Amino acid sequence: MPMTASCHCGGTRITLPAGPTEARRCNCSFCSRTGAVWAYYDPSQLRIETKGEDAVYSASSGLNRHHFCPTCGMHTWGASPDWAEMYNADGTPKNGDPHAMPSRRIYQVNLNLIDELDWSAIQVEEIDGRSSW
Repeated sequence: MPMTASCHCGGTRITLPAGPTEARRCNCSFCSRTGAVWAYYDPSQLRIETKGEDAVYSASSGLNRHHFCPTCGMHTWGASPDWAEMYNADGTPKNGDPHAMPSRRIYQVNLNLIDELDWSAIQVEEIDGRSSW
C-alpha cells in the first residue's frame, strides 16, 4: 500500500510505492546532524510534490544532493549515486576498486516524515559514513 512522507508544514509530500522493510541510518557528519533514517528507491518509484522550489544542499559539488522544504526546513529527501551498488556498509568496495563509481542514481526518503510508519517492521542498518566517506 502506498505511503506518504510529509514535511512539517505539508509543503513537500513524497508518495512511496509501499512501506519500506529496510532502511539505513548513516553516522556521517551530515546525516548524524539531521537525524534522517533513509529508505532507498529508484527515482521512477516516487512522486515528489512541493509547494515552491526545494532548498538543496550538497557538500560534494552536487554528487549527493539533500533536499529541504524551503518553508519549514525539514530534510525531506536526497539524490545520490547508488553507493550500495559499489560499496559495502563498512565502506569497502565490492569489486576491490577503492575509486569505483556507481553507474546509476538513487533517491532516499527520510522515514521520520511518515506519521503512520510501523518502525517494528523495518530493519534499520547502521552505516559508518563517518569513517567511510
